[in-house]
Amino acid sequence: MKSGAMLLPLALIAAVFVSALAAVRTKHENRALVAEIESLRQERERLEMEWAQLQLEEATLAHNNRVDKIAREALGMTEPRDYVIVEAAP
Repeated sequence: MKSGAMLLPLALIAAVFVSALAAVRTKHENRALVAEIESLRQERERLEMEWAQLQLEEATLAHNNRVDKIAREALGMTEPRDYVIVEAAP
């Protein structure tokens, strides 16, 4: 056989081998990215739940009755008897 006749099958074998390695690498990268996406989705769900809890806590802490009670009991504040409007000098 001529050396040129052996060159074509060897080149085809090399091309098949390289394409198989590329397919395996691509599949591995795809699996890694899918795992990362799932991890990020779980983190997003956790953060959304934490955000909802913080909003609920903020609403509870800012409730008017609670603020009024703390102002009266802890700070000794009272509601003024007379409402006087003072105009600022121009």
